[in-house]
Amino acid sequence: MLKFFNNIEGDRAIWAVVAILALFSIVPVFSASSNLAYINGGDGNTFAYVLKHLVHLTLGFSLIYFFHRVPYHYFKGISMIMIPFVIILLVITLTQGTTIGGANASRWIFVPYVNLSFQTSSLASVVLLMYVARYLAKYKDKEIKFKQSLLFLWLPVFIITGLILPANLSTAALIFMMVIILAFIGQYPMKYMSYVIGISVAFLLIFGLTAKAFPDLFPNRVDTWMSRIENFSEASGEEQYQVEKAKIAIATGGIFGQGAGKSVQRHFLPQSSSDFIYAIIVEEFGLIGGISVLLAYLFLFFRFTIVVVKSSSFYAKLLAIAVGLPIIFQALINMSVAVELIPVTGQTLPLISSGGSSIWMTCVALGVMLSVSKKSNRSEKTNDETEANESEENPLDVLSETV
Repeated sequence: MLKFFNNIEGDRAIWAVVAILALFSIVPVFSASSNLAYINGGDGNTFAYVLKHLVHLTLGFSLIYFFHRVPYHYFKGISMIMIPFVIILLVITLTQGTTIGGANASRWIFVPYVNLSFQTSSLASVVLLMYVARYLAKYKDKEIKFKQSLLFLWLPVFIITGLILPANLSTAALIFMMVIILAFIGQYPMKYMSYVIGISVAFLLIFGLTAKAFPDLFPNRVDTWMSRIENFSEASGEEQYQVEKAKIAIATGGIFGQGAGKSVQRHFLPQSSSDFIYAIIVEEFGLIGGISVLLAYLFLFFRFTIVVVKSSSFYAKLLAIAVGLPIIFQALINMSVAVELIPVTGQTLPLISSGGSSIWMTCVALGVMLSVSKKSNRSEKTNDETEANESEENPLDVLSETV
């Protein structure tokens, strides 16, 4: 065990906050899972759900440890290799039509033999953003031609977000927004970016109108996210019921909360252990607990910013932004849904909500972030290594890095 901790590198503050959030998550998951335990015909015993959550966290931290040991410049080659694989997985996921609990769950793919359902859009998000960072870093000091970038940069973005869109609008929108932010920071020409945004808006409008005109043409998840948008301002619908229960939970939490495990709304709030776990946290731990969780994510954002600033290469900066910013945005979206600032999205609270796919891909992203911070920390101690040497040592780095 001591050897394990001695091998941990990178930003220690990020390690600490991630560990605290993961340990804290056990309490709200244990409390909120009682609803699932009764719904599935059980006796309300949540031990199995907590044990499953612990397994997810254990595997997640193993992923953090593994990826933080990989030199960050390897991810240029890895992202290129993974893009076709991700597209194939998304096609299979969209056409497979897996059902979970009687509801269409075309966001998941069922993995045979291990009895596991995996949300491929989570993997696609991490891989695509790393790919975009690689492309932007390659052309930092070169003239970018729109036709060339349309093929090698935006075509993978359009294909991946387009395959995610019918089943999960919020994830597709989040990924596309992160790509636009990354392209802006990566100095992609604003004129070309306006073309891309215009094409995307036109496509989304055509898709929405087509889904309205031909409701049986797309998976029923399209109807789900369209109704969420339409019913956001109306006091009706299942989504509004969830939000109302979440607001009741938050209101009854007060300053100090009802106490750990004493939530009442967990028995009535669907997805209380995932999408709406923040409401349960506030109910049990009060305003103090809710603000503490928010501050933890803001502190992570602060540490991510430090990693970006300290990074010695342009690719390292973009890579850190690509894997770190979506975690913070996803957390803010989850908390915003609980207080009805935005429509219900289905986004989980990173590292706290139950669910293997979300935890694992968040941990992969954190591992990549720590890999970048590890190099940044070493650069402060010695300046002997150069980006040229890194490129020579990397068998997966098919493109030279611009410093």
